[in-house]
Amino acid sequence: MSNNDIFEMDSVTETEEMEGDTELGMIDEEVVYPEEFLPTYESIKEGTKVAKAELTEFNDKEDSLFFNDGVRRIDFILVYEDEDKKEFEKRHTFQRKKRRREYFEASLMKMGMELEATKSVIDEKLTFVKVHMPWDVLCTYAEVLHIKLPIQANDLSSQPSPWRYLSCITKYFYPNEDLIRKEAEFFTAPFEKDRLDYFYVRDRDTFFTQSMRSRMAYYILSRAPYEIRGSIKKFGITKLLDGGVYKAAYPLHDCRFNVKSKEEDCPNERFLLYEEWAHPKSFYKMQPLDLIRKYYGEKIGIYFAWLGFYTIMLALAAVVGLGCFIYGYKTQETSTWSKEVCDPEIGGKIVMCPQCDRECKYWRLNSTCEASKKLCIFDNFGTLVFAVFMSIWVTLFLEFWKRYQAELEYEWDTVAFLEQEEPPRPEYEAKCIYERKNPVTGVKEKVPYTACGRCVRVSIGIGTVLFWILLIVASIVAITVYRLAAFFAFSARLRAQDLKELEPLKEYVTPQMATSVTASLISFVVIMILNILYERVAIWITDFELPRTKTDYENSLTLKMFLFQFVNYYSSCFYIAFAKGKAVGYPGDPVYLLGKYRNEECDPGGCLIELTTQLSIIMGGKAIWNNIQEVLLPWVKNLIFRYCTRVASEKVIPRWEQDYQLQPVSKLGLFYEYLEMVIQFGFVTLFVASFPLAPVLALVNNLFEIRVDAWKITTQFRRVVPEKAQDIGAWQPILQGVAILAVATNAMIIAFTSDMIPRLVYYWSFSVYPYGDYPGHTMQGYINSSLSIFNTDDFSNFSMPISKVPNMTTCRYRDFRFPPGHDRQYEYTMQYWHVIAAKMAFIIVVEHIVYLTKFILSYVIPDVPYAVKEQIKREKYLTQVILHETNLKLVSKRLKPVIDDTLKVTEASMAMDDLELGF
Repeated sequence: MSNNDIFEMDSVTETEEMEGDTELGMIDEEVVYPEEFLPTYESIKEGTKVAKAELTEFNDKEDSLFFNDGVRRIDFILVYEDEDKKEFEKRHTFQRKKRRREYFEASLMKMGMELEATKSVIDEKLTFVKVHMPWDVLCTYAEVLHIKLPIQANDLSSQPSPWRYLSCITKYFYPNEDLIRKEAEFFTAPFEKDRLDYFYVRDRDTFFTQSMRSRMAYYILSRAPYEIRGSIKKFGITKLLDGGVYKAAYPLHDCRFNVKSKEEDCPNERFLLYEEWAHPKSFYKMQPLDLIRKYYGEKIGIYFAWLGFYTIMLALAAVVGLGCFIYGYKTQETSTWSKEVCDPEIGGKIVMCPQCDRECKYWRLNSTCEASKKLCIFDNFGTLVFAVFMSIWVTLFLEFWKRYQAELEYEWDTVAFLEQEEPPRPEYEAKCIYERKNPVTGVKEKVPYTACGRCVRVSIGIGTVLFWILLIVASIVAITVYRLAAFFAFSARLRAQDLKELEPLKEYVTPQMATSVTASLISFVVIMILNILYERVAIWITDFELPRTKTDYENSLTLKMFLFQFVNYYSSCFYIAFAKGKAVGYPGDPVYLLGKYRNEECDPGGCLIELTTQLSIIMGGKAIWNNIQEVLLPWVKNLIFRYCTRVASEKVIPRWEQDYQLQPVSKLGLFYEYLEMVIQFGFVTLFVASFPLAPVLALVNNLFEIRVDAWKITTQFRRVVPEKAQDIGAWQPILQGVAILAVATNAMIIAFTSDMIPRLVYYWSFSVYPYGDYPGHTMQGYINSSLSIFNTDDFSNFSMPISKVPNMTTCRYRDFRFPPGHDRQYEYTMQYWHVIAAKMAFIIVVEHIVYLTKFILSYVIPDVPYAVKEQIKREKYLTQVILHETNLKLVSKRLKPVIDDTLKVTEASMAMDDLELGF
């Protein structure tokens, strides 16, 4: 391969195409790829007649998965629109596509693949190209992709299930074993063509599963050239799809989802998955993970395994969270401080200072009676216990998931799935023009950029991500300004005593609540809009960075998207939890944002109820929106497509055309499914101290999510190209980071957002001597103690309320400051400093205790179960024995002629000696 050769996947301009349209513009290079990537590639010489796929008629077998001969299995389907059927004036513009398609198909056949074309039954313009990989080609690329295949039956006894004694009950919660039989277990090894005799080949037709065949077919399709002009080589099915040369490319489903196939020996795996997994009637059953992995590949399988495990673990958190909520609901009427707020003799006589300048009015404390009762449900000692429990629950969840993941890695043969085994992305290979020495192998290899060029690409990517994060921060500031302006308006209206139209809701609708709800809705809309915009930017940045493998690409994109989503979804919650009401000054000297907008204050009970409102709106809105996107849109699109392409009922539609009518799979695959769940995981863990029902809502959502995703992927979408995956990728460290951050956020929510610490300080220190007048520890008098006094004459001209109450000289506000007339009036009291010290001590103590507990649990619980370690060692031993025996046989085979010659010479010399002795 010459150093001047340039690989491309981008199309050139149409003018260049028309100018360069010689016969096929071939070049004389022998290879486009290094032999280890595409060993069967052979270039097509200039002037060579291009082979074409054989065109056959449909044989009326609607469920057939084979060529017309009934022998060769269909491994992939390509769909194109016949250019000759176009209108005459447009036909010349489609000749370029035709040349590329014909050369691409000729390249596939040159590499050993077999093609057969069939016209569409529904639309005469469409042609379906069936792709088949013969046995020899399968063996070649199984070795290239390091596919692990069985060598010997597993002779290690599996550990009996601890639930075996309850099998009479638990069997109803598992898929029907008569329909989905358990797969036989084998020890496996990476396939090698030269050692075929040592692999367990019972039947060549089933030795490679359909998902393996599809994976190998796609590997070749994504690297086969479709045009070579001069030193520019263009290749890959991806660009042909983007350029409209092909309409679609996909592996086949094995049958219809709700009807068994009429073909003999069809496994009907799609039908079984629908009946035992995707159908709503099976919502209570465990997932058939082995069948999911076998049909869709390890990547889909590991996602559903993780989602199922997460949902099971959520059940425990949901039970505890529900118990905490019930405890708060039952005790809300017994809260002393809430009773004081609602008491006409206490809260009814306390006049609060206006919470905005000029327009706001004085208001009675008991107008927040209902809000204070609702706050008691979430702001109680049970919440503290639940927050600590959730911090430990997160650690247990992650540690037990690692163990479960290790079991799946072994069972699904992904233990040794290393980066060296994963081939480079075609987009990466297309740009490889620089040469470097591989630091591992010492061999020269091609790379798409120099060290300096890589730094430039990464720097541009980081800069772009930071810019968009700053854009989110700007939107947060804008929403904050809205909150301040809206609170000003709501305060002026809702505090009016003559507001008759809201009379039934008056005691529930406070200015804080109205502002919080409307701001949450606006925040949700802004989040969704920014998500759509940023998705395109993140994909462009990641494409520009050119990661080597698909795993690297997905990890890079995952990190970018999550950083953005983290700020986008959680910023408003962080603002309410840790910024709102923390720097408001006092009525005589309020703090202003941007020098104009007065900072908003919390309710007398704190901002916790507002944080709860924000969480419930975002979680609920997000769940509803996602379900609309995941269920309704694909179903409507398929319905419209079927309506537009409907045919007479007597026509038989082949399997490949039925699949073409389904929705194509997104290029990002499972990315949004993971993102949705990880964002939810953040809501469940980061802010659970303010909303104990979050795990309950997450559990209900996930029970639907599993079945919705299963239904969607089984019934509404074409079959996914199977992919190998060892774990959940970059999401694992993200989950661990969220778990560590959750300890700090929950401790800070309890300390700074809730009123628990001030109440405890009052109960233990300021309700009794020397600060209080009560003989014993009590919560009586807490409300009066937590509200400072302000002289109405001390208002500035700018903040002086327009409406005045006669004979009122003072009002109250939420803070710990000295009263007017004191030597240190409006300065912080000793109680304030006690509260601050208690908050800091609480955070430090709780964080250290929880982090120590997490560390101990992480250390005690091994990541890989002992039984799995033993099986891995056994498999490695067997592989080494087989390799050793193979090498011995190869050596013996090579030495055999030499030994035979030596024996012949020896025998001849001995015969001569005998003759001499005879003479």
